[in-house]
Amino acid sequence: MKLDVTPDSPALDTSLRITLDGLAPGASVTVGAACHDLLGRRWAAQAVFAAGRDGTVDLARDAPRSGSYAGADPMGLIWSMTVQEGPPEPAEPAAAAPAEPAGGAPEDPQRLTLTAVVDGSPVAETSVERHRRPPGLTRVAVDAGGLVGVLFHPEDGPARPGVIMVGGAEGGLHEMEAALLAAHGFAVLSLAYFGAPGLPSGLVEVPLEYFGSAIDWLLAHPRVAGDRVGITGGSRGGEAALLVGSTFERIGAVVSVVGSGVLTQGIPYERGTLLDILRTPAPSWTWRGTALPYLPCTVPSELERQVIEGRPVQLRLAFPTHDSDLLARYAIEVERIRGPVLMLTAERDDQWDAPTLSAVAVARLDRAGYPFQHQHVTYPGAGHAIAPPPYGPTTELTAPGPGVMFATGGTPEATATARADQWIRATAWFAEHLGG
Repeated sequence: MKLDVTPDSPALDTSLRITLDGLAPGASVTVGAACHDLLGRRWAAQAVFAAGRDGTVDLARDAPRSGSYAGADPMGLIWSMTVQEGPPEPAEPAAAAPAEPAGGAPEDPQRLTLTAVVDGSPVAETSVERHRRPPGLTRVAVDAGGLVGVLFHPEDGPARPGVIMVGGAEGGLHEMEAALLAAHGFAVLSLAYFGAPGLPSGLVEVPLEYFGSAIDWLLAHPRVAGDRVGITGGSRGGEAALLVGSTFERIGAVVSVVGSGVLTQGIPYERGTLLDILRTPAPSWTWRGTALPYLPCTVPSELERQVIEGRPVQLRLAFPTHDSDLLARYAIEVERIRGPVLMLTAERDDQWDAPTLSAVAVARLDRAGYPFQHQHVTYPGAGHAIAPPPYGPTTELTAPGPGVMFATGGTPEATATARADQWIRATAWFAEHLGG
């Protein structure tokens, strides 16, 4: 019997084809998948299939009879993996699981192991190495003008369109995501703006001029083509992408993933607990030495109960998105952006109401008769965690916060579908509008 996975050395954001051949027609076979994350935790999933008349199973064609997911899905065994009990194994190559620390992009690829079992006996096993940093990329650490970042670009060929990638409330760098995007033909600067050595610990009073310096640096790089760059970010990074785009004319395309078209309250992590952070007025951004006004957070009783009782916290409760007047007052002047804008949001986002916050931006663009293409896509059933690259586990529906666990919302299947689609859309958006 043969268990086959192609391609044989894929990037982490590449969909796999998993097939079995040589089974008896109608035979029942259990197919399993396993890997380890950067914390050494083992992730695994399995599903039971019936071989076709030709003795084959193809995960893209065949729905499992039972298992960790339902319906024909070539990557179902991957996104449906869950953490298994047992001690961590840090020496094992790591997977792009939701718990991966921000900024991690190890040289080692992720090793995904696939197994097939018939009548309780293993009959086939194979593995594939999935590259976080695809071959053929150059990594350049940024050490100029106080910037903290890492640039990835293809080693060979002509200069490429530049894209700035920023993270969300977790801060730090997102090297893995930048490397994967760069492999599609871009020069991608992963830019930290807080939560990294040499930068503030919290998202408080970040000067927009910092992003202006990053734009200048990127456009001056000999491996970057053109006179404008793109910018993308997830969550608070999506807010940053829209704000930076509205501030600097050399931003030529914007992709905001579960972002906000409204300026929101800063995050002074030094305050310690979530409730103290939410109750501390703080601007996120400054421009020319002046703090920008923002939508203040609230602490409704239900959110406070969730914190006190140790339940996953629905942080969306802290944002008064029901008040249209407040949203309008603190809206980003997105009509000042000088290029196409793509907003991608999740219908069941529990960290904040990204669909409503992004819709504020859409309404401004529509009213202004915006001359560039703009689009807002909301993914049904998906939760907040749609920003990472696709084809990793999506079964963890919580994320760590200051002394709490945040509920991210949505279902694993819908979030996995959204991750794949948003990544494809974002890559195509920059290729179309920046010339990649």
